Amino acid sequence: MEETTEKIALQNAVFVTSAATERQFLKGDKPIVAVCGKSNVGKSSFINMLARRKKLAKTSREPGRTRLINYFDFGAFLLADLPGYGYARVSVSEKKNWARLLDAFFARGGLSHAILLLDCRHDPTADDVQMLSFLHAKAVPYTVVLTKADKLSRMKLKEHISAIAADLYLGAGNLIATSAETGQGRDDVLKRILSALAAEGDGAAREGARASEKEEGSD
Repeated sequence: MEETTEKIALQNAVFVTSAATERQFLKGDKPIVAVCGKSNVGKSSFINMLARRKKLAKTSREPGRTRLINYFDFGAFLLADLPGYGYARVSVSEKKNWARLLDAFFARGGLSHAILLLDCRHDPTADDVQMLSFLHAKAVPYTVVLTKADKLSRMKLKEHISAIAADLYLGAGNLIATSAETGQGRDDVLKRILSALAAEGDGAAREGARASEKEEGSD
């Protein structure tokens, strides 16, 4: 797994395109990993940290600026940066537009994994819990990743991880703490993604084998 992770780390992640409507959603042979979270959770910084590129995903001082689904090619998978939720200053009509876009994105299927970002300094919000419930309802495999780990001491971070895990009814080991400033957690996130993609590939192979066995049995 370490060799595979390093191989991806050496590939240059690139921006591919943005999608404002369902017709613009990307379809292809590569698995898609979605990144979702509150508008001020640090999604752009997280993506840049993952790619080891400072300006791959544009960061903004004003939360809620990401209004499209932005696709990035990481080599082994496509990463879809979803619009952030929970920003109060966005109009009601725009929130509805975002909701429709996200509903369409998840409804089309084909999503291999989702990364749900939470700020390690704060308790999960009602919007965070709703997103987690949404991923469960859509049967999307996911990983909860905590951002801004450098803002807390090691002891405080450990306490917050346990508290957030309890709020979400997850084991503390299921959460990955990261920092865009120090790169903490980057390899762990990549390993989790690759492990999920490998499991998905194994599952598809098993389904294919079962289908072949059924066809042979019917001959």
